[in-house]
Amino acid sequence: MTEQRTTTTDGATGPLRVNSWNGWDPLRHVIVGRAEGTVVQAPEHAVRRDYPDDGFPLGTFGPMPADMVAEADEQLDNFAALLERRGIRVDRPAPLDFNRPVSTPEWTHESMFGCMPPRDLLLTVGNEVLEATMSYRSRWFEYLCYRPVLQRLFDGDEKMRWEAAPKPRLTDASYKPGFWDIFNGLTTEEQLARVRDYDLVLTEAEPLFDAADVARFGKDLFVQLSFVTNKSGYQWLKRHFPDHRVHAVTSTNTHPLHIDSTWVPLRPGLVLHCGERLADAELMEFFKLNDWEIVEAVQPASWDHPPKLSLCSPWLAANMLNLDENTLCVEENEVRLSEQLSSYDFEIVPVPFRAVGPFGGGLHCSTVDIDREGSMQDYFPRRYGRF
Repeated sequence: MTEQRTTTTDGATGPLRVNSWNGWDPLRHVIVGRAEGTVVQAPEHAVRRDYPDDGFPLGTFGPMPADMVAEADEQLDNFAALLERRGIRVDRPAPLDFNRPVSTPEWTHESMFGCMPPRDLLLTVGNEVLEATMSYRSRWFEYLCYRPVLQRLFDGDEKMRWEAAPKPRLTDASYKPGFWDIFNGLTTEEQLARVRDYDLVLTEAEPLFDAADVARFGKDLFVQLSFVTNKSGYQWLKRHFPDHRVHAVTSTNTHPLHIDSTWVPLRPGLVLHCGERLADAELMEFFKLNDWEIVEAVQPASWDHPPKLSLCSPWLAANMLNLDENTLCVEENEVRLSEQLSSYDFEIVPVPFRAVGPFGGGLHCSTVDIDREGSMQDYFPRRYGRF
């Protein structure tokens, strides 16, 4: 097979390769999302959007304001250019017309969502890129935005494995009726109890998971059970990756949605945890037994000034991108967090990114690793409890 070669804006060239086992090996190729076309989703069983102060009260939907889109895309483009200047190859998705109805033979939905957070949809493990199921009807067709990139990777790397989890039916049977009315009426402790018991919006009618609920640590994969990932999804991942140790973890936050702002690997032996609540005690003991230091993140700057039309937690501050195990891209306003991480000898690359949050996440969410130097390593030789 003839190797396919692409050129980045700084002229860097090389054979295409899919290879990524963790989030800290030196980054060589990445996908960066786009804000273009993003909409506030139409109401559905899995998610509710309610922004009465910003023009989208519960039950309404439509395109994100044009000025917000322009600012977010400018920051995304600048971030992509920053990565390219460092010699990292960057691919971008192809947006669809997200503000239109979509349907399968079993349901119709009034809108899609967008393609800013590719991390939600795509999971790279070694030489495999896996398309997640997704659990929102508004995101069922989102994989189409990435098919041109995946096709080029498949054509260019004969060792690449291109996989897709079973597309879910997402009928009413996949959701618990009336969940949000009940859950939103509970106290914080009652909500936390529901999270611990994994009594959330999804049923176990079919496997469902977002890729962003998977944290990669070489041979070990940690799958968070959340509003978008169910036990059946975890079981599917466990069977799909038989050469890995795949662990289910539950959150200690009231609204678990993606693991990459709460349990963040920084480099071998060091993991960052959001400072709101400590992780599951057994998980923490497992990491400590294997000589990992757990760092509790400082309170984020975004806590005081949340952007409008954003579903993201203030702990999006911890949603960082490693360029290697010594270099971290951090949102430029998160000065306290940067200072904290600098004390661990990280080089901090400040990136303007606040405008991107309402479109689905931070620096980690907006990217998917395609190629990092390195190979699969075992970072947890000692077992503990259920892990």
